[in-house]
Order: sequence, then C-alpha cells, then structure tokens
Amino acid sequence: MATREFRFQGVTPQGEPVRGTVMASSKTKAREKVDDLSEEHGFKPAELEKRRTYLYKVRHPNGEVQKGEQKAYSEDEVRQALDNMGLEVIRVQKKWFDFQFSPPQSDLIMFVRLAANLLRENLPFDEVLELLVNDVSSKSLRQVIRDIHSDLKSGTDAEKAFNKHRDKLGKFTAYMLGIASKSGNMAEIYESTAQFLERKDEFKSRVRSSMIMPAVTTIGMIGAMIWYVWYIVPATAGLFEGMSMDVTMPPLTRWSLAFSHWLDRNWVWLLIGTVGPILAFIAWARTSQGKFYIHKYMVKIPVIGKLLHKINIEIFCRVFAILYTGAGDNLRVLRIAAEACGNKYMEYRIRNVTIPMMTAQGASLDRALKASGVFTSMAITRFKSGAETGSVQQSAQQLANYYQKETELSLDAAVQSIQTGVSIIIAIGVLFLTILSAEMAFIQPSQADMMGMGGG
Repeated sequence: MATREFRFQGVTPQGEPVRGTVMASSKTKAREKVDDLSEEHGFKPAELEKRRTYLYKVRHPNGEVQKGEQKAYSEDEVRQALDNMGLEVIRVQKKWFDFQFSPPQSDLIMFVRLAANLLRENLPFDEVLELLVNDVSSKSLRQVIRDIHSDLKSGTDAEKAFNKHRDKLGKFTAYMLGIASKSGNMAEIYESTAQFLERKDEFKSRVRSSMIMPAVTTIGMIGAMIWYVWYIVPATAGLFEGMSMDVTMPPLTRWSLAFSHWLDRNWVWLLIGTVGPILAFIAWARTSQGKFYIHKYMVKIPVIGKLLHKINIEIFCRVFAILYTGAGDNLRVLRIAAEACGNKYMEYRIRNVTIPMMTAQGASLDRALKASGVFTSMAITRFKSGAETGSVQQSAQQLANYYQKETELSLDAAVQSIQTGVSIIIAIGVLFLTILSAEMAFIQPSQADMMGMGGG
C-alpha cells in the first residue's frame, strides 16, 4: 500500500505548540505513530492532516490562464502560496481521485542515469532536478521529482525528502539518493545506483522473456489435450458406446471417454478446485507472511532455487560494497543491504541474528553472517579474508561480480533445462494424442451394429 504524508499538531504541558510529519499507509496508522511520539516526547496531539493533491486555475499578470496541481495539507495553503507568487487564483479544489501509481522501472532508471551524467558535468543538483522533471514521461515520477525539489528548497533534509517516496522509488534507491546529497561523491553514488538498477532490470527482463514461451507452450498443450479428450473423443468414439457388446473399446479410448463423462459432470467443481487454490495462493503470497515463507523455501525449487538464492547474495554484496564507505555506520549498511537483497527471510535473519550478534556479542562480520544461515560458504570465506586483510569492501565487490557472472551462465543453463522439460511435456502430449487417435481409428463395430446405425 502506498505511503502518505500526514502533518500533526499538538501542545506540550507548558503550552508550547508542536508540529511534525509522519509517513503512513493510512490515517489510522499515522495516528498510531503520532500517539507513540506523544508518549515519547510528552505532548498532547490535537490535529492530524493528510497531504493531498489540489487542482488549481490561476491568471498570470500578463493575462495568461494556467492550470496545475499542487500537494498541500489544505486548500488555504495552496491559495496562500499562489497569492505569494503574484497570481490571481481563479479556482482551487481537491483532486478526488488521487491515485498514486509507482513509476515504470525504465523511467526511474533513466532518471537516475541522466542525473548521474549531469552531476559528472558539475551541474548543481537543483538544476539537475529542474532539467529532468521535463524529460520524464511518467506523471507519477514527475510529481515525485517536484516534491523532492520543493522539499529541498524549503530546507528539508535530503534523506528525509527522498525517503518520503520510498514506495515509488524503492527502499534502496530512496536511501542511496538521499545519502548522496550528504556525501562528497554524489555523482559516484548516483552512478552506482544506476548500474545496480540497470543490472536488476536486465535480469528480470531476461527471466521474464525466457519464461513466457515455455509457459504459453505448456498451457497450450494441456488445453489442446483437454479439448481433444473432452470434445473430439466423445464426438467420435462416443458413437460406439451405445452399440452391442461386440464393440471393444481400446483401453486408452475407454479411459478417455470415462474422463470426458467425468468432466461433463464435475467441470464446475474442477474449475473451482483449480482456480480457487491458485487465487488463494497468490493472495497469500502477496502478504508479508507469504513472502517470508516463499523466500525461505525458494532455495528448494528445482533448477532455479539456488540461482535465485545466489542472486539475492549478489545484490546484498553489491549494495554492501556501494554503501560501505559512503554510509560510515556498518550496522546501518547491513540493514540497508538486507532490505535491498529482495529476500524477506534473508533480511529477517540478518536483522535478527547477524546485527544483534555484532552489537551484543561483538562478533566479527564473517562469524555473524555465518550464524544467519543464509550465506554460502564461499561468501563467508570471502568476507572473512576481507576482514583479515582490511579489504571488506573490495571482497564484497569481487563476490558480487563473481555471482553476477555465475548467475548469468546459470540462467542460460536453467532456461535450457526448462525448455528441455517443456519439450518433453510436448512430446508426451503428442504421443498421447497420436496413440488415442490411432486407437479410435481401429475401432471395429459389428455388421449388425453398422446396419442398425444405417436403419436408424
């Protein structure tokens, strides 16, 4: 669910006003956060306002009429801001259907890549945002850039400004771009982020394109078999069922007819029993608990399980290597890398085993990572040697590069294995239909049955 920004107001016991903002997916969750803050800091919450989108229509001093939209906590805020700009306000109204869609990944990658290139040309960051906001095709991303630009101009901390939009930018991207403004190597961090996003998008595209054809072929073959057994077989071999006992049905034909009749009686229940569990599984898989258990046991999936696990480790190592020098706080680096790896179980083990061991027990990085139970022995060995030689960042980068090359090769092998499996399924299906057709061609009714059919 998309996160929204809420502004709260309150009063301290001394009568001093308190104001702040929280990010939450709903007003109820925002109120819970404000209640926690009020207990922690000792103030009484009074008002909670949701930041909305308002549509406005204004007239410039030269007579030109212009329409636009602006995010604010109230209509009065929008009117006041437009008045301060010397514009005549014609109309301001709330945007009723204020849906927030995530921008396409391609637009996000282009934004980060172009920003990295412009920053290497030593352009000020506010000019970079002003240039890119007009070149982005995604409306939602344009609004995100405008909001970030507005927050930065008003003095908002860069990390906070970007993290407001982590549901659209992604946790890793929002964090990286947020800390880039505080670092001395802003262009380098943007470049690293762009490379990471490009790599991740390329892998997803390759997996998607390599899986579409096998999936379509398999579904088509199964559909053809069901249609043949359910429609063709009764229309041909079914003609002989009412004849005398002299007609002997071959075994495969007899079983196919029986299955066809069973489908006639139970196809509704079969449809419910098939589609229902699939939809229930998809709904469960979208929950936090579902993702956790799927990610925990995905390594056991034939062919692609270990491949997906190594990709998670690759992403973790790449993010860790990027942030190790820029973030400074190693524990914070571990948390961000765990979130970015894309595996909820792996993230859970790092946050609840690795990090506590390093803080409470003073365990070394390699020992704490090993205790999590989610890293390969090779990864543990590389981190251990990196810690001993003082080259943890280089070891993480080397490990990421190694797994990148290995997963690329493994992906090709996995695709070939899947295609081989699909070919076997098709061969079995064709063989089944061939034998079934041959059986029906050799059904020999008696002469009396044939004369009975003619007389009827």
